[in-house]
Amino acid sequence: MTDSLTNARAGDDRPLQDPARGHSSATLSEASGLAVALCPEIRSLWAGARLCGPAFTVQGAGGDNLALHHAVLQAPPGSVLVADLGGARFGHWGEILTVAAQHRGIAGLLIDGGVRDTSETEALGFPVFSRNNSILGTRKHFRGVFGRPVQVGGITVRPGDLVVGDVDGVVALPQADAERILDRADTRVAQENELMKQLREGHSTLDLYDFEAAGR
Repeated sequence: MTDSLTNARAGDDRPLQDPARGHSSATLSEASGLAVALCPEIRSLWAGARLCGPAFTVQGAGGDNLALHHAVLQAPPGSVLVADLGGARFGHWGEILTVAAQHRGIAGLLIDGGVRDTSETEALGFPVFSRNNSILGTRKHFRGVFGRPVQVGGITVRPGDLVVGDVDGVVALPQADAERILDRADTRVAQENELMKQLREGHSTLDLYDFEAAGR
């Protein structure tokens, strides 16, 4: 999976998620021109968490976390577990699975469902983005389905899509468009840096964006 996300721009084999770490979720969303932003109810479990990596998709069942146990064993190192649990308010993930995932080299978890053990997960430094927190326990019956498109936060996420999450939210960039989006994000950041330079020199946002000429 990771091999398919290579940085052809640089003429080397660096994964695309490396340059993605330099951009915010907001910048990537705006640069994409696509519906890539997950709903704002999907938030980081702890302040300062940063999620970045190719998606390993998991279709689970609400109130059952057996699929996540299997996913930890199947997902390649560096991948982000992207799990559809239907938004269910159960503690599908906690400290035990976090330790197991870190040992396997998994980069983080994006889950449309509930999690628990917030302080323990923060202490371990493992990025988790979820719909809710819950201490309700789970069953262990459904083994899950892996490697298929899933619905998370109102967005379809496919295996290998580039997932980036930060304090502002989460985006899932289609694998086929990731390089183009990153190029556009680079350009956007350069333009914004120039705008901020001019603002510090005394220009106004109305002038720089030419709002008055447009009658706004």
